[in-house]
Amino acid sequence: MRIVDLPLPDNYIDALVKAGYSDFYPPQAEAMPAVLAGKSVVLAAPTASGKSLVAYVACMQHVLKGGKAFYIVPLRALASEKQADLRGFEGLGIKVAYAAGDFDGPDPTLERYDIIVATSEKADSLMRHKSHWLNEITLVVADEVHLITDPDRGPTLEVTLAKFRKMNAGAQIIALSATIKNSKELADWLGAEHVYSEWRPVPLKEGVYLDGTISFSDFTSREVVGGARDPVERMVLDVVAEGGQALVFVNTRRSSESLAGKISGALLKVLGEGEKDALSALAKELAECQDEPTSFGDRLVICARGGAAFHNAGLTNAQRTRVEKAFKERVLKCIIATPTLAAGINLPARRVIVRDVHRYDANFGNVPIPIMEIKQMCGRAGRPRFDKYGEAVLIAKSDSERERLMERYLLSDAEPVVSKLGAEPALRTHILAAIATGQVADRRSLDDFISGTFFSHQQDKWKIDADIENVLEFLCQEGLVQDRQGLRPTQFGKRTSDLYIDPLSAVTLKKAVEEYGKLEGVSNLALLHSVCATPDIQALYLRTGDDWVEEAVDANKGPFLIGRANDFFLAEVKTAALIHDWMDERSENHIVNRFGIGPGDIRSKVESAEWIAYSFAELARLFGNAELTERLRVLVLRIQNGVKEELAPLVRLRGIGRIRARLLFQAGYKSATDIAQADEKKLSALPGIGPRIAASIKGQAGRI
Repeated sequence: MRIVDLPLPDNYIDALVKAGYSDFYPPQAEAMPAVLAGKSVVLAAPTASGKSLVAYVACMQHVLKGGKAFYIVPLRALASEKQADLRGFEGLGIKVAYAAGDFDGPDPTLERYDIIVATSEKADSLMRHKSHWLNEITLVVADEVHLITDPDRGPTLEVTLAKFRKMNAGAQIIALSATIKNSKELADWLGAEHVYSEWRPVPLKEGVYLDGTISFSDFTSREVVGGARDPVERMVLDVVAEGGQALVFVNTRRSSESLAGKISGALLKVLGEGEKDALSALAKELAECQDEPTSFGDRLVICARGGAAFHNAGLTNAQRTRVEKAFKERVLKCIIATPTLAAGINLPARRVIVRDVHRYDANFGNVPIPIMEIKQMCGRAGRPRFDKYGEAVLIAKSDSERERLMERYLLSDAEPVVSKLGAEPALRTHILAAIATGQVADRRSLDDFISGTFFSHQQDKWKIDADIENVLEFLCQEGLVQDRQGLRPTQFGKRTSDLYIDPLSAVTLKKAVEEYGKLEGVSNLALLHSVCATPDIQALYLRTGDDWVEEAVDANKGPFLIGRANDFFLAEVKTAALIHDWMDERSENHIVNRFGIGPGDIRSKVESAEWIAYSFAELARLFGNAELTERLRVLVLRIQNGVKEELAPLVRLRGIGRIRARLLFQAGYKSATDIAQADEKKLSALPGIGPRIAASIKGQAGRI
């Protein structure tokens, strides 16, 4: 089957051809008849085998028939990538929206769009708020559906699909998966056709490196040239000398940064002048895309000048986007990444090097990385249109280790996907949501709801019943559900579900509200500690040299609302101190160095703390504490913008962040009234303001 054979209007065919599609790959051709017939399909195929095109064609077909498509992805970065792809078809009149964040509302503006790209968390939130336009959805695409096995994201994706199937039984589901052992089981659960293929557009050779030689699983081998003693450095220099690029996966951020520096120094000696010029321009862009200069950003800039970059959660969105773009444009020769890069982002390389096959687990020490994750990393090898084959290489230190790596990772199937919905935090969250939204009203309907999940598909009923009973006992005991038989939510339970927080977080915050009413002199640090004591925020690790955290506890004036009994108290205080430094306008560089994290981590922690602080304020309002509610609302604004309280009136103006607000304040403009009465020319003359922003904030201030 070819693109021109599709039963679509000519202008749709032309748009697909213009986007670079011509003939279907074998997995696409195999899936297409069922997709075009409106049947649900699970397509399990390797990375770069063209699974997305199958989903795009399904989206087009549904829009043509007046339907709507919901495109669900596991990561925000992947959502941005899919939105960019689908926006290529907006010339056909197809309207594409991206939905993420802000979990406390139905977002009615999305009704105007034909295709909505969203994370599974956003999709679940929209369903909890009963967005009426969801009834118009005729197609659900679940990208990277094998991530149902992920303990963090998996349960939400699973429940979202289960809810959609009950809410709109006639909707078509297209689930895209890596080649996993039990993809047929996923298809059976979804009532879908199963299409499985191991075909790749670029053949993959997997092997193990030892003493200068890569031994491949197909019994071939190759010598790796180059004088470097370090295996990673040697293999990177070797593939770059051939005109290729390398992706290196390591197990820690620190390793990604240190190795990027080492590889960069080695590459700098072999790059041509034209390549160095392009990299200098990239380094300048990376320096300019920082909101504030940091030592972390400086390290990235130095690495980029030598043709290598690190890729981890410490990068900001702007830094990550620019690094990925430079790699796709073949300006960067090597990226050293932590495994998150393997989860769906389209970033192939001629050679993938997996340096580490173990990682640290707080409960078990160093543990082997699952085969599925290693396979995901290996699957990035081979660039369509550039490479005749891709190479994925693990590293051994002895003959016995080479045999062990070959047997465990390269000659074995990936682990089967297993539902993680049975974990208590996930189950209590989603059962409360089902009760709070009225989806279930008694134990029988709850059993019916759970029966539609992959968890039920895999587990024995007696085990499920015991888990449900434990969750219901918790929800009733903590006042989130008021009737064990009728399963009616309390106001507390309903608001908790709407806020999209873990019920245990809500219980923690409720306790903090109650304690606040009894105590005096509660500091902002103590309020932030209550926020960071919830399970929705992962506390920072305590490091050697973090004695200052205990000193901060001793120096805190007034009581903490959540006691010191738990083992994570100091880690929670450290996390709260990060947020406190941020809203006290400490520089990003100060925070990066004090807490040993990257700018991206700051944004991640700030975003999470802002949402939990907002939820804290909403629960304080629910329980009638007006003083705490108002205090927390100011705190939310300060967290959001990273400012002291005196700048709160200024950051309410659109276009004014922490830097511009401080400049305005120092120039004597301390309120909306001051700006409304200011001379526009004087405003525009301030550093970082200019005529456009001056006119904008004058207009806003006048309306206020």
